[in-house]
Amino acid sequence: MNKRSLFLFCGPFAALFVAMYVAPIVYAAVSSLYVVKRSGLGLAPPTRTFEPFSNFAHAFGDKDFVAALERVALFAVVQVPLMLLLALGLALLIDARSARGKGFFRLAAFMPYAIPGVSAALIWSFMYSPDSSPLNGLLEPAGISIPFFDDDVVLWSVANIVTWSWTGYNMIVIYAALQAIPREVLEAAKMDGASALRIAWSIKVPAVRSALVLTAVFSIIGSAQLFNEPAVLQPISSGAVSSAFTPIMSAQAAVTAGNYPYAAAQSVVLAAVVGLLSFVFFKLTRRGEPR
Repeated sequence: MNKRSLFLFCGPFAALFVAMYVAPIVYAAVSSLYVVKRSGLGLAPPTRTFEPFSNFAHAFGDKDFVAALERVALFAVVQVPLMLLLALGLALLIDARSARGKGFFRLAAFMPYAIPGVSAALIWSFMYSPDSSPLNGLLEPAGISIPFFDDDVVLWSVANIVTWSWTGYNMIVIYAALQAIPREVLEAAKMDGASALRIAWSIKVPAVRSALVLTAVFSIIGSAQLFNEPAVLQPISSGAVSSAFTPIMSAQAAVTAGNYPYAAAQSVVLAAVVGLLSFVFFKLTRRGEPR
């Protein structure tokens, strides 16, 4: 392939990649090095001065932003493993030879992912509403009422929406990895007297390790980008979901206030934290693998 053909094939992708991915990252990184300053009366237009560490010092000293980072970290530590365990369990059940109606159950589990995140959050906001919640209506005869928007519960109300929306997607990824296992290996294990549970634990789960790592990394990144669900629930949360509930919401609040460099600094901090966590996770999960 000559250089002209290579350019024709790769040029459009490279241009879009630079324009839509590289350029915004570079712009945000550069913007984070400046500080917006306004006059005391606010009559003069704001000025931008080069102070490379000011916004980052502000971010790490901002209690709301630090609390948002801690909140999504707790969210990821609890929600991601539970969601992946559920997705793995569903994938193993559908992959079982004795399973019936595999197509139906596969579609039923995947269907919530097909619903846009904002729409899913709107559906669940109705389910959580203190005035119209059918869940609490069903539990009312038993004297049970779930405070979905209490300060200690609201994060897990959001986690429930995310789990409902994304378990099916992760299940499909894991199920696809299960289909790549040679049937001869499974048949040999069965002939050796291995039970279905033993085959699942000793053969299937190790075989889909790469898929589990992939879905885990994607889920960690998704946790850091949490925005749609809490933003939709915020108006009916009675203050439990603040404008800085997640790091992305905190950055959006800074944009709304016109402080774009500070929003860029928050985004850079979040990207650095997620990149570091993903790198460490890959290193830990690849221990013991043949090189």
